[in-house]
Amino acid sequence: MLQILLKKLEVKKNNPIFYFLNSKNISIELNQLLGSKLIIENTGEKYCLHCGKKTKKLYGQGYCYKCFIKIPQADPCVIYPEKCQAHLGISRDMEWSKTHCLIEHYVYLAFTNHLKVGVTRKTQIPSRWIDQGAIKAIKILKTPYRQLAGIIEIELKKHYRDKTFWKKMLQTNEIPSIDFLQAKRNLISILKNEYKKYIELDNTIYTFHYPIITLPEKIYSINLEKIKHIEGTLVAVKGQYLIFDTGAVINIRKHSGFLVKIYT
Repeated sequence: MLQILLKKLEVKKNNPIFYFLNSKNISIELNQLLGSKLIIENTGEKYCLHCGKKTKKLYGQGYCYKCFIKIPQADPCVIYPEKCQAHLGISRDMEWSKTHCLIEHYVYLAFTNHLKVGVTRKTQIPSRWIDQGAIKAIKILKTPYRQLAGIIEIELKKHYRDKTFWKKMLQTNEIPSIDFLQAKRNLISILKNEYKKYIELDNTIYTFHYPIITLPEKIYSINLEKIKHIEGTLVAVKGQYLIFDTGAVINIRKHSGFLVKIYT
Protein backbone atom coordinates (compact mmCIF):
# COMPACT_ATOMS: atom_id res chain seq x y z
CA MET A 1 0.00 0.00 0.00
CA LEU A 2 1.23 3.49 -0.87
CA GLN A 3 -0.21 6.77 0.35
CA ILE A 4 -0.05 9.45 -2.32
CA LEU A 5 -1.19 13.04 -2.73
CA LEU A 6 -2.70 13.07 -6.20
CA LYS A 7 -1.58 15.56 -8.82
CA LYS A 8 -1.38 15.70 -12.59
CA LEU A 9 0.11 12.59 -14.17
CA GLU A 10 3.59 13.14 -15.53
CA VAL A 11 4.40 11.85 -18.99
CA LYS A 12 7.31 10.90 -21.18
CA LYS A 13 6.80 10.76 -24.92
CA ASN A 14 7.53 7.26 -26.11
CA ASN A 15 5.76 4.58 -28.09
CA PRO A 16 3.56 4.06 -26.21
CA ILE A 17 3.65 7.11 -23.90
CA PHE A 18 5.00 6.46 -20.41
CA TYR A 19 2.85 7.65 -17.51
CA PHE A 20 4.00 8.32 -13.96
CA LEU A 21 2.08 8.98 -10.76
CA ASN A 22 4.53 11.02 -8.69
CA SER A 23 4.28 12.35 -5.14
CA LYS A 24 7.25 13.56 -3.09
CA ASN A 25 9.70 10.64 -3.11
CA ILE A 26 7.25 8.17 -4.66
CA SER A 27 7.06 7.44 -8.39
CA ILE A 28 4.74 4.81 -9.85
CA GLU A 29 5.18 3.89 -13.52
CA LEU A 30 1.61 3.17 -14.56
CA ASN A 31 2.57 1.34 -17.75
CA GLN A 32 3.96 -1.46 -15.62
CA LEU A 33 0.59 -1.85 -13.89
CA LEU A 34 -1.40 -2.45 -17.08
CA GLY A 35 -3.23 -5.75 -16.78
CA SER A 36 -2.90 -5.72 -12.99
CA LYS A 37 -5.48 -5.09 -10.27
CA LEU A 38 -5.39 -1.59 -8.85
CA ILE A 39 -7.32 -0.02 -5.97
CA ILE A 40 -7.46 3.72 -5.26
CA GLU A 41 -9.04 4.58 -1.93
CA ASN A 42 -9.90 8.11 -0.80
CA THR A 43 -8.68 8.85 2.75
CA GLY A 44 -11.01 11.85 2.95
CA GLU A 45 -8.11 14.26 3.41
CA LYS A 46 -7.25 17.08 1.00
CA TYR A 47 -4.18 19.30 0.84
CA CYS A 48 -3.39 22.42 -1.16
CA LEU A 49 -0.74 21.66 -3.78
CA HIS A 50 0.73 25.14 -3.38
CA CYS A 51 0.94 25.84 0.37
CA GLY A 52 0.56 22.24 1.56
CA LYS A 53 -2.12 23.05 4.14
CA LYS A 54 -4.95 20.66 4.86
CA THR A 55 -8.25 22.00 3.56
CA LYS A 56 -11.91 20.99 3.45
CA LYS A 57 -12.39 22.12 -0.13
CA LEU A 58 -10.13 22.40 -3.16
CA TYR A 59 -10.37 24.90 -6.00
CA GLY A 60 -8.97 24.89 -9.51
CA GLN A 61 -6.31 22.23 -9.93
CA GLY A 62 -5.88 21.42 -6.25
CA TYR A 63 -5.60 24.67 -4.30
CA CYS A 64 -7.07 26.03 -1.09
CA TYR A 65 -9.20 29.14 -1.56
CA LYS A 66 -6.53 31.52 -0.23
CA CYS A 67 -4.02 30.29 -2.81
CA PHE A 68 -6.61 29.98 -5.57
CA ILE A 69 -7.39 33.70 -5.51
CA LYS A 70 -3.78 34.91 -5.43
CA ILE A 71 -1.31 32.55 -7.09
CA PRO A 72 -0.53 32.97 -10.82
CA GLN A 73 -1.04 29.24 -11.48
CA ALA A 74 -4.75 29.77 -10.80
CA ASP A 75 -5.17 33.03 -12.70
CA PRO A 76 -8.21 32.99 -15.04
CA CYS A 77 -5.86 33.36 -18.03
CA VAL A 78 -4.66 29.80 -17.44
CA ILE A 79 -8.08 28.66 -18.68
CA TYR A 80 -8.90 31.69 -20.82
CA PRO A 81 -5.69 32.88 -22.53
CA GLU A 82 -7.51 35.82 -24.15
CA LYS A 83 -7.90 37.31 -20.65
CA CYS A 84 -4.15 37.43 -20.01
CA GLN A 85 -2.86 40.94 -19.30
CA ALA A 86 0.78 40.16 -18.66
CA HIS A 87 1.81 41.92 -21.90
CA LEU A 88 0.34 45.08 -20.33
CA GLY A 89 2.34 44.59 -17.16
CA ILE A 90 -0.65 43.29 -15.20
CA SER A 91 -0.23 39.94 -13.46
CA ARG A 92 -0.56 38.24 -10.11
CA ASP A 93 3.18 37.61 -10.38
CA MET A 94 5.16 39.19 -13.22
CA GLU A 95 8.19 36.96 -12.68
CA TRP A 96 5.97 33.92 -13.19
CA SER A 97 4.35 35.53 -16.23
CA LYS A 98 7.75 36.10 -17.82
CA THR A 99 8.21 32.34 -18.13
CA HIS A 100 4.57 31.34 -18.68
CA CYS A 101 2.75 34.15 -20.49
CA LEU A 102 5.37 36.38 -22.09
CA ILE A 103 6.91 33.61 -24.15
CA GLU A 104 6.01 32.11 -27.51
CA HIS A 105 2.65 30.35 -27.67
CA TYR A 106 1.23 28.09 -30.33
CA VAL A 107 -2.25 27.92 -31.77
CA TYR A 108 -2.67 24.33 -32.89
CA LEU A 109 -4.97 21.75 -34.41
CA ALA A 110 -5.32 18.41 -32.63
CA PHE A 111 -7.43 15.30 -33.11
CA THR A 112 -8.94 13.84 -29.95
CA ASN A 113 -12.16 12.36 -31.30
CA HIS A 114 -12.53 15.31 -33.68
CA LEU A 115 -10.41 18.19 -34.93
CA LYS A 116 -10.10 20.95 -32.36
CA VAL A 117 -8.15 24.17 -31.98
CA GLY A 118 -6.21 25.08 -28.88
CA VAL A 119 -3.46 27.23 -27.36
CA THR A 120 -0.36 26.19 -25.48
CA ARG A 121 2.97 27.73 -24.58
CA LYS A 122 6.02 26.35 -26.38
CA THR A 123 7.34 24.67 -23.23
CA GLN A 124 4.17 22.54 -23.03
CA ILE A 125 4.68 20.74 -26.33
CA PRO A 126 4.00 17.85 -26.56
CA SER A 127 2.72 17.30 -22.99
CA ARG A 128 -0.33 19.55 -23.54
CA TRP A 129 -1.53 17.34 -26.39
CA ILE A 130 -0.90 14.18 -24.40
CA ASP A 131 -2.90 15.58 -21.47
CA GLN A 132 -5.82 16.08 -23.86
CA GLY A 133 -5.59 12.55 -25.21
CA ALA A 134 -4.77 13.82 -28.70
CA ILE A 135 -3.84 11.22 -31.30
CA LYS A 136 -2.41 13.72 -33.78
CA ALA A 137 -1.50 17.39 -33.66
CA ILE A 138 0.11 20.14 -35.74
CA LYS A 139 1.21 23.70 -34.98
CA ILE A 140 -0.65 26.43 -36.89
CA LEU A 141 0.55 29.78 -35.56
CA LYS A 142 3.28 31.04 -33.25
CA THR A 143 2.62 34.22 -31.27
CA PRO A 144 5.01 36.20 -29.03
CA TYR A 145 2.74 36.12 -25.97
CA ARG A 146 -0.27 34.32 -24.54
CA GLN A 147 -3.11 36.83 -24.92
CA LEU A 148 -2.60 37.15 -28.68
CA ALA A 149 -2.81 33.38 -29.13
CA GLY A 150 -6.04 33.41 -27.12
CA ILE A 151 -7.59 36.12 -29.30
CA ILE A 152 -6.75 34.18 -32.46
CA GLU A 153 -8.20 31.02 -30.95
CA ILE A 154 -11.50 32.83 -30.34
CA GLU A 155 -11.64 33.72 -34.04
CA LEU A 156 -10.96 30.14 -35.06
CA LYS A 157 -13.55 28.74 -32.65
CA LYS A 158 -16.17 30.13 -35.01
CA HIS A 159 -15.12 27.38 -37.43
CA TYR A 160 -13.52 24.68 -35.25
CA ARG A 161 -14.36 23.22 -31.87
CA ASP A 162 -12.14 23.94 -28.89
CA LYS A 163 -13.58 21.35 -26.51
CA THR A 164 -12.87 17.67 -26.09
CA PHE A 165 -15.68 15.22 -25.33
CA TRP A 166 -13.98 13.04 -22.75
CA LYS A 167 -16.02 9.88 -23.28
CA LYS A 168 -15.54 9.88 -27.04
CA MET A 169 -11.88 10.80 -26.65
CA LEU A 170 -11.27 7.83 -24.34
CA GLN A 171 -12.97 5.44 -26.73
CA THR A 172 -11.11 6.68 -29.80
CA ASN A 173 -7.83 4.91 -30.46
CA GLU A 174 -7.44 4.68 -34.23
CA ILE A 175 -5.15 7.11 -36.00
CA PRO A 176 -7.38 9.36 -38.15
CA SER A 177 -6.99 9.45 -41.92
CA ILE A 178 -7.31 13.24 -41.90
CA ASP A 179 -4.79 15.11 -44.07
CA PHE A 180 -3.35 17.39 -41.40
CA LEU A 181 -1.38 19.55 -43.81
CA GLN A 182 -4.54 20.23 -45.77
CA ALA A 183 -6.42 20.89 -42.54
CA LYS A 184 -3.73 23.44 -41.63
CA ARG A 185 -4.05 25.11 -45.03
CA ASN A 186 -7.83 25.23 -44.65
CA LEU A 187 -7.53 26.89 -41.27
CA ILE A 188 -4.97 29.41 -42.51
CA SER A 189 -7.27 30.34 -45.39
CA ILE A 190 -9.90 31.65 -42.98
CA LEU A 191 -7.47 33.67 -40.89
CA LYS A 192 -7.66 37.44 -40.86
CA ASN A 193 -4.74 38.94 -42.78
CA GLU A 194 -3.40 40.61 -39.65
CA TYR A 195 -2.72 37.18 -38.12
CA LYS A 196 -1.06 35.52 -41.11
CA LYS A 197 2.36 36.87 -40.18
CA TYR A 198 2.28 34.44 -37.26
CA ILE A 199 1.90 31.30 -39.42
CA GLU A 200 4.16 28.54 -38.14
CA LEU A 201 6.41 27.16 -40.89
CA ASP A 202 7.11 23.91 -39.06
CA ASN A 203 4.68 21.37 -40.52
CA THR A 204 5.67 18.46 -38.27
CA ILE A 205 2.71 16.17 -37.60
CA TYR A 206 2.88 14.74 -34.10
CA THR A 207 1.39 11.28 -33.50
CA PHE A 208 0.72 9.78 -30.08
CA HIS A 209 0.23 6.17 -29.02
CA TYR A 210 -1.21 5.47 -25.57
CA PRO A 211 -0.69 2.46 -23.28
CA ILE A 212 -3.90 0.56 -23.98
CA ILE A 213 -4.68 -3.14 -23.62
CA THR A 214 -8.36 -2.72 -24.40
CA LEU A 215 -11.09 -0.10 -24.13
CA PRO A 216 -14.42 -1.02 -22.47
CA GLU A 217 -17.53 -0.53 -24.62
CA LYS A 218 -19.18 1.53 -21.89
CA ILE A 219 -17.38 3.85 -19.50
CA TYR A 220 -18.41 5.98 -16.55
CA SER A 221 -16.55 8.55 -14.49
CA ILE A 222 -15.69 8.09 -10.81
CA ASN A 223 -15.76 11.06 -8.42
CA LEU A 224 -13.90 10.23 -5.21
CA GLU A 225 -16.02 12.79 -3.35
CA LYS A 226 -19.03 10.51 -3.86
CA ILE A 227 -17.53 7.07 -4.30
CA LYS A 228 -14.71 6.48 -1.85
CA HIS A 229 -12.73 4.00 -3.90
CA ILE A 230 -12.20 2.64 -7.38
CA GLU A 231 -10.89 -0.81 -8.15
CA GLY A 232 -10.45 -3.16 -11.05
CA THR A 233 -7.87 -4.21 -13.61
CA LEU A 234 -6.07 -1.26 -15.17
CA VAL A 235 -6.48 -1.64 -18.94
CA ALA A 236 -5.50 1.78 -20.31
CA VAL A 237 -4.13 5.23 -19.54
CA LYS A 238 -5.02 8.12 -21.81
CA GLY A 239 -4.96 11.86 -21.30
CA GLN A 240 -5.20 12.23 -17.52
CA TYR A 241 -7.50 9.22 -17.16
CA LEU A 242 -6.99 5.76 -15.74
CA ILE A 243 -9.34 3.25 -17.39
CA PHE A 244 -10.43 0.02 -15.68
CA ASP A 245 -11.88 -3.20 -17.11
CA THR A 246 -15.14 -2.46 -15.28
CA GLY A 247 -15.66 0.63 -17.42
CA ALA A 248 -14.86 2.93 -14.51
CA VAL A 249 -12.49 5.79 -15.30
CA ILE A 250 -10.91 8.40 -13.06
CA ASN A 251 -9.47 11.75 -14.06
CA ILE A 252 -6.39 12.05 -11.88
CA ARG A 253 -5.83 15.75 -12.53
CA LYS A 254 -9.36 16.60 -11.37
CA HIS A 255 -8.52 14.93 -8.06
CA SER A 256 -5.34 16.93 -7.50
CA GLY A 257 -4.86 17.47 -3.78
CA PHE A 258 -6.71 14.31 -2.70
CA LEU A 259 -4.74 12.08 -0.33
CA VAL A 260 -5.34 8.48 -1.40
CA LYS A 261 -4.16 4.99 -0.64
CA ILE A 262 -3.09 2.87 -3.60
CA TYR A 263 -3.07 -0.91 -3.48
CA THR A 264 -1.49 -2.98 -6.26
